[in-house]
Amino acid sequence: MAKLPTQADILEWIRAHPEKSSKRDIAKAFGIKGAARIDLKQTLRELEAEGHISQSRRRFNDPDALPPVSVLQMLGPDDEGDMFAVPLEWEGTGILPKILMQMRPGEPALGQGDRILARVATTEDEDSHQYTGQLIRAIGTNPKRVLGIFRTNAEGGRIVAIDKGEGKEWIVGPQATGEAKDGELVEAEQSGPKGRLGLPRARVVARLGDPSAPKAVSLIAIHQHGIPDAFPDAVMAQADAAKPTTAKNRDDLTELPLITIDPADARDHDDACCAILDDDPANPGGFLLWVAIADVAHYVTPGSALDAEARRRGNSTYFPDRVVPMLPDRLSGDLCSLHEGVTRPCIAVEMKLSATGEKLSHRFLRGMMRSPASLSYEEAQTAIDGNPSERAAPLVDSVLTPLFAAYDALKIARERRQPLELDLPERKIMLSDAGKVASINFSDRLDAHRLIEECMVLANVAAAETLIAKQQPLLFRVHEEPSPEKLESLRETAKSVGLVLAKGQVLQTRHLNQLLQGAAGKDEAELINLSTLRSMTQAYYSPQNMSHFGLALQNYAHFTSPIRRYADLLVHRALVSAHGWGKDGLSRQDVEMLDETAKQISDTERRSMVAERDTTDRYLASFMVERVGNEFSGRISGIARFGIFVKLDETGADGLVPIRSLGREYFEHDAETQTLRGTESGTVIGLGQRVVVRLSEATPVTGGILLELLELEDSKLQKRPGRRKNGYSGSKRGSSKGKSRKVTRKRQ
Repeated sequence: MAKLPTQADILEWIRAHPEKSSKRDIAKAFGIKGAARIDLKQTLRELEAEGHISQSRRRFNDPDALPPVSVLQMLGPDDEGDMFAVPLEWEGTGILPKILMQMRPGEPALGQGDRILARVATTEDEDSHQYTGQLIRAIGTNPKRVLGIFRTNAEGGRIVAIDKGEGKEWIVGPQATGEAKDGELVEAEQSGPKGRLGLPRARVVARLGDPSAPKAVSLIAIHQHGIPDAFPDAVMAQADAAKPTTAKNRDDLTELPLITIDPADARDHDDACCAILDDDPANPGGFLLWVAIADVAHYVTPGSALDAEARRRGNSTYFPDRVVPMLPDRLSGDLCSLHEGVTRPCIAVEMKLSATGEKLSHRFLRGMMRSPASLSYEEAQTAIDGNPSERAAPLVDSVLTPLFAAYDALKIARERRQPLELDLPERKIMLSDAGKVASINFSDRLDAHRLIEECMVLANVAAAETLIAKQQPLLFRVHEEPSPEKLESLRETAKSVGLVLAKGQVLQTRHLNQLLQGAAGKDEAELINLSTLRSMTQAYYSPQNMSHFGLALQNYAHFTSPIRRYADLLVHRALVSAHGWGKDGLSRQDVEMLDETAKQISDTERRSMVAERDTTDRYLASFMVERVGNEFSGRISGIARFGIFVKLDETGADGLVPIRSLGREYFEHDAETQTLRGTESGTVIGLGQRVVVRLSEATPVTGGILLELLELEDSKLQKRPGRRKNGYSGSKRGSSKGKSRKVTRKRQ
């Protein structure tokens, strides 16, 4: 008689033969006959009682095993380039299994998030994956995702989308709630066609907690825009294993007074600079300007796990309460950061400047540096203005004075070049220790800011020129001139406030600067600056050199921020290859993928910009929510068919006045002149007009701000009877509005 199999033997056989798992099949496989079948039946009952197997239609199945044909969702490739998938519906009690996809020639390429029908089989390599899979067919496209507030009901629940553009709810069935609680912030994906009431069906895929918590503001943006915020284990292990580099085969630049000047709350320091008076008699009054940049290429090498993750992220993303870095903190905040008094590897450029800021020559070196100081912009500015801090005082004569003198020369060259000179105050959100908005300030634009900006621009030009001369592939920073349609819109805006942008000429930045100078000091200055900015195209990365319109430069590449931008890292590698500095230069794959990489990192840059903007909107709405009903002064910044956008003086927040609330008459929208005209009164509402509005609604979770128009150019606006929004019939004029107008007069 055959030996009765153990429980482990039976489980292993069921996993290997899920299609043949009846009691008869099991008995036949182990040669069990006669009375021994009773013992086998008892063993199967024990396994079922303990939850190891389940019985369905006279077959026994491992509840933690996948069926031979499963619906899977693709993950991204791992560090080795292998493609993995996970089961879309998993009811097991163990760890979610991973399936290594074995793709065959001629099969379609699969991307992250794709849903497929696949044949799966168990594997003996359970350390990295439990199954292998072969594609049967793809199932449609990626499901649409939504971020929203979960609301329970008797039929499961609903999700109220937080995205201002969604404006609808999603139905969640009782089996698809993911155990979400009422009022929680959740991420969900569409799981079926529209149900009753025409609402789409969804299932909860992630619970994100209390939407009113301060940390939720940036978390919403991170999840909503798909920004990777957790490093894979392999990436962290590689970063943690990194060691400080040595000075071997590097130039010793430790005696140069290369200081870093950054925001006071800077999380990393990747650039340093200094200036020395040129003693060459052929260059009277000239300078040797040095810019040194963290040598990230030494640590992040082509083909490594760090490199793959940095490319995937494309750039760091900055929020008021956190940063989602391109590189792990071991590199971004330590080994690659040019901290004060610490020796660090760098790639530096020495630029010979004339007394009028013309770059006469330059050369690149790979070296070791040691910064004597890390100053904030404010600290550097007050020091050069005659009130140095204790730390900055020893640097005034030897470091800051020649550096600011070199900047004076660069200003002459800048005036000659005429880059676009926008004057837009930078808004800075200040948070309390609890993470709530404490204040919203407008940062001063200091000469110290402009100094660093000019040094970095010139270093970027030098990098592009060197790589062009050495015929090295690279990514250029490209900024094309505005489209004819956007230029015409800018002309109409200028015309509406009595200014002119002439036609019939090849557009140059100096023409736009003349428009900006014409508006300077007037009420319309901010409007013209914003409209000019909106007329610009989006800058991007490209292997083809198509110049930089905004900076008025023919050759331009990003070189100065490799800690937070992947494009700069590639430029560093190109410089390594061009100078033969080592084996960590551009790889063949880097070169072959330049076009693809350019698109990838241009997209991630836009993603970060939108996420940062959305976060700012939510913080502003959070700041304003306790001031609902108050009145504020502002200026019309946008006109649409559905309403008016108003920028508030006090905070710079943008709010919407719905067109339905504008008055007793119908308003016609003229897209060409960007105006609304009342059909009865002839009242014209246009860009740049001064207004007084009442805050009627602020929604922190979406960042939406709704306003009610009270006065237009100091004239009271008549209202429809009974149309007062949200029941605000009283006025709370006083402190808020008074402060707002005071700020406006000061800024003008």
